Amino acid sequence: MRRASTLASSVLSRTLATAHGGAVSDATSLSIQHRLLQAALYGSRTGNAHSQQRWFSPLFSSSSVKRASVGAAGALIAVVTATSLGQEVYAKESALPEAVPKDVILYQYEACPFCNKVKAFLDYYDIPYKVVEVNPISRKEIKWSDYKKVPILMVDGEQLNDSSAIIDKLSEKVFSKKKADLTSEEDEETKWRQWVDNHLVHVLSPNIYRNTSEALEAFDYITSNGNFSFTEKITVKYAGAAAMYFVSKNLKKKYNITDERAALYEAAETWADSLNGREFLGGSNPNLADLAVFGVLRPIRYLRSGKDMVEHTRIGEWYTRMENVVGNSSRIKA
Repeated sequence: MRRASTLASSVLSRTLATAHGGAVSDATSLSIQHRLLQAALYGSRTGNAHSQQRWFSPLFSSSSVKRASVGAAGALIAVVTATSLGQEVYAKESALPEAVPKDVILYQYEACPFCNKVKAFLDYYDIPYKVVEVNPISRKEIKWSDYKKVPILMVDGEQLNDSSAIIDKLSEKVFSKKKADLTSEEDEETKWRQWVDNHLVHVLSPNIYRNTSEALEAFDYITSNGNFSFTEKITVKYAGAAAMYFVSKNLKKKYNITDERAALYEAAETWADSLNGREFLGGSNPNLADLAVFGVLRPIRYLRSGKDMVEHTRIGEWYTRMENVVGNSSRIKA
């Protein structure tokens, strides 16, 4: 119960403190543009990396100990009261400790919704992972791989490709089970995971790049967080935003989208309907479909399109619950 723990740490710490006082050919250029556009389909926000604080308690006088004890008791009461009165607290599911991989490396574009889907799984199950940001122009970071798309996940030396396949394989590893015979709940989960890949992701790009100002907003984040040189940042921000504005119009036609915002709102409402009064599709805890929807929406949540989506649909409460239960990123330094 991470939120309660954080609140307890904050209150207890204050109590203790009180007690103690490049040129290329045309063909290559086109190839680079294609890869860049693939990488830049979405803007993204990620959680902060884990931070840990250690409290060192020096020797206290007898009176200080008494004050600290009384204060600590009061802090615990305050935590219980605040939690029960004003906050929803969700317990995370635990992976089997002996099954958690020892070395996980994610090759990604920070702006990729499918990469964010994998990260949502890793974050929720507290699986530590390192990130290698791939330059979408040169892709030199994955030249060693025959598979040239992201995400690529290396798990204890084994290469896993494609976001849904990665999550399936991780689920088998972490929970030591295979989904041979689907229960009705797992069948529902599979249905909605497919909906994410086959429908939800396709309405995102036309919304992110709906107009020039929203395209620039997205690329401002992409170039600030992606693996670009200084020159690439300047070029990509403006040229990329302009290019994606026109690309998004073609995507609207391809997927028969007449009103991009209406399509986004409809998708959000469809997901809200699927919950059927439940906190999560998985019931009291998120399942893989919850994590998939949350993962692909994280890139747009704090862009204009994501803010509009939350304001005009019923998805906001579910999304907030997911933010709380997924918690901070499990990313560690590479």
